Amino acid sequence: MGGLIFLAVIVILIASVVVSSVKLIPQAEAAVIERLGRYQRTVSGQLTLIVPFIDRVRAKVDLRERVVTFPPQSMITEDNLTLNIDTVVFFQVTDPKAAVYEINNYIVAVEQLATTTLRNVVGGLTLEQTLTSRDMINKQLRGVLDSETGRWGLRVARVELRSIDPPLSIQESMEKQMKADREKRATILTAEGQREAAITTAQGAKQASILDAEGNKQASILNAEADRQSRMLRAQGERAARYLVAEGQAAAIARVNAAVKASKPTPEMLAYQYVQNLPEMAKGDAATMWMIPSQFGDSLENFAKAVAKKDDDGVFRYEPPATDDDADLPSAPEHWFDTSTDPEIARSVAAAEAAAEGASSSSTATEKPRSKPKPGVFDMVPSSEGGIAPDDTPALSGPQGAQPGQPAGIDPGVDLEQGLQQGGYPVDEPGRDRP
Repeated sequence: MGGLIFLAVIVILIASVVVSSVKLIPQAEAAVIERLGRYQRTVSGQLTLIVPFIDRVRAKVDLRERVVTFPPQSMITEDNLTLNIDTVVFFQVTDPKAAVYEINNYIVAVEQLATTTLRNVVGGLTLEQTLTSRDMINKQLRGVLDSETGRWGLRVARVELRSIDPPLSIQESMEKQMKADREKRATILTAEGQREAAITTAQGAKQASILDAEGNKQASILNAEADRQSRMLRAQGERAARYLVAEGQAAAIARVNAAVKASKPTPEMLAYQYVQNLPEMAKGDAATMWMIPSQFGDSLENFAKAVAKKDDDGVFRYEPPATDDDADLPSAPEHWFDTSTDPEIARSVAAAEAAAEGASSSSTATEKPRSKPKPGVFDMVPSSEGGIAPDDTPALSGPQGAQPGQPAGIDPGVDLEQGLQQGGYPVDEPGRDRP
């Protein structure tokens, strides 16, 4: 029984020795093996056999890149301000043997080296430079750490300043400065906005004034053109009215003359009519006394001799000539009572509308000089006779003799336009420029 127990103990010892002599080293991890207390080899990512009681694994080193955060450290800037700065270092072990035998604790060594180097860098910078020169500080720290830790089997990949904390009083001052700077920029932007608004408003007022001036100019032109056309139409209407009045007076005189001849008046009837009209001649507010000329009877006698013959009793009797026995009374021309629109007036209105539209469409363009209009009827009448021509201007005369009560050279039997042309007066032609 004792032999079996001893055998079991021997087997267990042998198994433990065999297990301890077999080491499995994972990937990205290195093991430093010593033999009798001296460095023998470095093994990584494989199954390794060691000699029991002679070889041993001194240390296992992680070969991956590591990230180490160091606590905030107090730094003094060039302008004597205290800052709390914490750093982050990215490094990787490239030589496990050097990391084990050249330095006791490479992490603590990297921390202390980063702190001292950072104090040297920050001590030569002001607060503003420290806050705005993070990239420069990071590059200087990495350069120093990489060169110093190379003999320890380390490679520093990156160094970052995670935070820079100035004192509370400095933070309050910085906030006030930032607030003042932002208020300044806001004031400047507000002033610029007001200036742009004022400029835009002034430009709008300028454009509005220009448009108002152009509108007033166009309105003045149109009003002047409308006044000119209205004066032309009134002048033409007055000219036609005067001609029609003269024509009517001539026809009325002719009709009265024919009626008097047709009635065959006697001297007794004329004397009776004279006596009846005497009271009418004496009427009036200013008529206080009316005198009859002494030769009035002689005038009646001469008139009776002109229209009658003296009979055997010594009385003048009216004897009409044989050619007037069957004379017809003259009648008024048919065109006197025509109420249709005068074509000349219609053409004048159309020309005025076209001129107004042309003036509104070309208000900004330079106006072309108009051709000199043809002289009108009243432009050729001397001023002494009611026209506007000088007194030395020859009076109008037609090809025919003028009758009393109508313009010279115009036949009362024709219409207005033909009569004006026949009498030598200018008539507006369609399409030509009006004065």
